Amino acid sequence: MGERLSGVRASVGFATDIGPRNANEDFAGAVFGLELPQPRGDVVAAIADGIGGAKGGRVAAEMAVRGFLDGFCDLPETMEVRHAAARVINSLNGWIYSQGQRDANLKGMGCTFTALVLRGRQAHVLHVGDTRAYRLGGDRLTCLTTDHVREGSSGHSSVLARALGVETEVRLDYMAQPIARHDRFLLCSDGVHRFLSSETIADILRERPASDDCARALIAAALRAGGTDNCTALVIDALELPTAGSADIDARLMQLPLIPVPVTGETVDGFLLKALVSEGRYTRLFGALDEVEGGGVVLKFPKPQVASEAAHHAAFAREALAGTRVYSPWVGRVVELPPGRQTCLYTVMPLYQGELLETRLARHLDLEAGRNIAVKLARGAAALHRAGIIHRDIKPDNVILEADGSLKLIDLGVVRIPGLEDFAPEDIPGTPAYMAPEMFNGEAGNVATDIYALGVTMFRAFTGEYPYGNADATSPPRLNRPKPLSALRPDLPAWLQATLSRAIALDPAERFRDMNEFAMEMETGPARAPRAVHRPPTLYERYPVRFWQAVAALLALGLLLSLLRH
Repeated sequence: MGERLSGVRASVGFATDIGPRNANEDFAGAVFGLELPQPRGDVVAAIADGIGGAKGGRVAAEMAVRGFLDGFCDLPETMEVRHAAARVINSLNGWIYSQGQRDANLKGMGCTFTALVLRGRQAHVLHVGDTRAYRLGGDRLTCLTTDHVREGSSGHSSVLARALGVETEVRLDYMAQPIARHDRFLLCSDGVHRFLSSETIADILRERPASDDCARALIAAALRAGGTDNCTALVIDALELPTAGSADIDARLMQLPLIPVPVTGETVDGFLLKALVSEGRYTRLFGALDEVEGGGVVLKFPKPQVASEAAHHAAFAREALAGTRVYSPWVGRVVELPPGRQTCLYTVMPLYQGELLETRLARHLDLEAGRNIAVKLARGAAALHRAGIIHRDIKPDNVILEADGSLKLIDLGVVRIPGLEDFAPEDIPGTPAYMAPEMFNGEAGNVATDIYALGVTMFRAFTGEYPYGNADATSPPRLNRPKPLSALRPDLPAWLQATLSRAIALDPAERFRDMNEFAMEMETGPARAPRAVHRPPTLYERYPVRFWQAVAALLALGLLLSLLRH
């Protein structure tokens, strides 16, 4: 199938069999939105089963599926799935009903109908009748639909209570739920689920790796079990999902309550909190053991008493969105949990082994080690910027130096993300010693302010001091111009001072245009560039006026002696 930067990628397997009937009244189909002439991110699938005994059962089933796939994909993606689908299905219901009333050859036509729409990171199901939708998430099978049937007068058979095209208005069931990568969905007619138990269906869905093989295996099993009806199966595998959007994450996190800050030894949602990693003003971080999936992780919990619930939800939404949207070896990730596992507000991150750059400052960096850190940090920040994300708090405390020479830029809780509500102008986040001057005048954060913060970070990494004389991270600057790097580290080359001075220029227009330009400057600077030379000033440098006065006096004396000689 076609490929784009965003959208659901899926594989679909299909199988059907007439069974012992004379005609096959089932119909099913699927559309990959990325393959359409006007590509879109949806995967849309539907199945219908013509009402047995009605002359137009097959016609109704085919019309319902084809009409839904075409009609839904003609509507804009900006329209909510539920409303767009309902509009199409209501139109189809009216058309099928009117045809059954007018055409004697189609009298009583109607069908059951179940549709699945995969959009973003959500599965939407629309349903009427007794076709079914299932979801296999991990090893757990869930039926997503309810059969609309009632017992017949004989007490031994059931009849449809609802269907498409049998009434002037259709009563449609709708549900939506989050999905995960590699979830498997099944749409099937009653010729499958009436003859196979849920356990058998689950086993087949688990065992067959390919969606086509799985669909065929379901049909074969239904026939072997004595199936007496048409049987149809449509298996949809979610192969790739787009990165989470702000609306998805906001909706999910806003439903999670804040809990009292846990302590070491507690277990939360299957995570055993083994050690306290960090204690901040707003959050507490634990090293934890994932007793469900295995392995070590880090969990960050909010402290409910130090900020409002809305502020905590906003910060964790920012971190979740940035940590799942940006893929860079130099940016810390956020681990996405399977739907239903997380019951309270926290963030799960990989357990990175190493030390903070702030801790490393106790040992001065040589040129190559510092240059390596600067380039990787700039590349990580550039990855954020390409996604429209501004970090706003680059500093040594937010950089983990890993044992293998890699690093991670972490703490994405105050990032600036387009589309997410930002802080009020008076509450622009950041650490004062690393904040560009324009941020104190209301600038919310941009590429230039991140470059400034990285410049200050690297100045400290090389010297241990703040370039503008700040006493500590939260103190204001005390100097109008940066300290000369050469005075603090005479062993470092002059080009490095020029590079860092440009990054921390007070005027944003004088800084690098972007992080890649800064990284290139750090990367290509000569390893053995001439060092800044320190020597006592010459007589001319100390007393230039007196020097030229003495020179003039000597010239005058020489001229006088020349005249006297002649």
